[in-house]
Amino acid sequence: MSSKSALSSVKFESWGLDSEINTSLSKKGWVHATKIQADAIPLARKGLNVVGQAKTGSGKTAAFGIPCIESTEPNGVSQVIIITPTRELAQQVSEELQWLQGDKGLKIETVYGGTDIEKQAKKLDSGVEIIVGTPGRIIDMSKRGHIKLNCISVLCLDEADRMLDMGFFPDIIWLLEKMDNRKQTMLFSATFPQEVLDAANTFLSDAEHVMSDDLDVDIPEINQQYIAVGRSNKLWALGRILVVMGEDDQMMVFANTKRMVDLLVQRLNKFRFKAVGLHGDMPQKKRENIISSFKERTESVLVCTDVAARGIDVDGVTIVVNYDLPDDVESYVHRIGRTGRMGRKGEAWSFVGSEDKSQLMKISSTWNLEILEVPPPDLPDGMTKDPVNRQQDWSEIANNFGMVPVLLSIGRTDGVTNHNITDWLSKEAKLNQLAIGEVIIDDATSEVEIHLDKVESAIKVMSNRKWNGNSVNLEIRK
Repeated sequence: MSSKSALSSVKFESWGLDSEINTSLSKKGWVHATKIQADAIPLARKGLNVVGQAKTGSGKTAAFGIPCIESTEPNGVSQVIIITPTRELAQQVSEELQWLQGDKGLKIETVYGGTDIEKQAKKLDSGVEIIVGTPGRIIDMSKRGHIKLNCISVLCLDEADRMLDMGFFPDIIWLLEKMDNRKQTMLFSATFPQEVLDAANTFLSDAEHVMSDDLDVDIPEINQQYIAVGRSNKLWALGRILVVMGEDDQMMVFANTKRMVDLLVQRLNKFRFKAVGLHGDMPQKKRENIISSFKERTESVLVCTDVAARGIDVDGVTIVVNYDLPDDVESYVHRIGRTGRMGRKGEAWSFVGSEDKSQLMKISSTWNLEILEVPPPDLPDGMTKDPVNRQQDWSEIANNFGMVPVLLSIGRTDGVTNHNITDWLSKEAKLNQLAIGEVIIDDATSEVEIHLDKVESAIKVMSNRKWNGNSVNLEIRK
């Protein structure tokens, strides 16, 4: 994995950009371009088609935003469309374009579902030069006559891999076919699965590619680690991370379902951890308020799903927690890319149960990442009790087949055989044969695998049973 700096040696002032853009960059303190900006902007300013590989937090919005602003005239005619997979990302892109353009006077309008369509239509009809939106609403507005696709000269697709995942590519093809006068197309994606490459080649055969040669991902200064923990103790592990957070830290916690987002926020609040949730079932206004409060740092812990988080562009996130390990390897990169942004340091924690080990191996091997197993953070000085109690979770000890190794203080010298110890356990603890796994017999001890659903009751029952008149000690082999 690369650990290069996020910034290149190229200075913005060396390009001779429009004075309005140079002024805006100076006010922001931007002097050097990031790598994706240094590679993509000169090509895009020439009007060339560009395919760029850029992860979240790499400065990719400015990489396509600066050329788009420069090539657009403030004449009330729509000239540029930027398509994003989510409403939140459309808002983020629009906000960045607004400050980048400075005093140029371009009207930039966001177009997405979940808001008043008539208000959006009136703004479009009043004359806007740059449109940023989601595929469905852009198609809807074009069919209603509020967007003239044949006037568009520049098209940019942001986060193309996510649009592919969400099934938007047929919509993209429909829009492309209607843009008869399109002169330039740019496509940016954090990852390039074959489907994205194939789709790009259908409408970008002559593009300049600014991308890595392999699957190695540039994730600078992110300390990646995982805690081996069962589902019952994920909240305990999260509590350990939360109590050592600094005052200036911000955390994003990822769950795989909307239901888990809601449950996790409820549980955290129950244990007096202040957290807010974000997912697609929330009203748009509420989502916007939550994102705004997180960006303004009035909220420090945000629990969210992958789709809801795609539009969040917050440089101050210092900790990412995979409460649920993502189902696909690409989402892992998108998630941890929320921290360690623009060269800053960050932490990425993953909670991994026995059933998640194969997925973790797939993620680490696909992206060539070293994700180390570590214990949860220690309690801070002066704190003697966990904010969330640790539960007995047999899945943390069980193997991939759900079997827990139990050590018994009887062995071969006590007359133990594979057959008679299995019969003894089945009879006394009322275990069926499927609940008993491998048996290993030594001279003084025996080890028997018992299924995690039965092991606790079996140990309680067998602690009062005798073997040939002698007491037997049972303990878990960890």
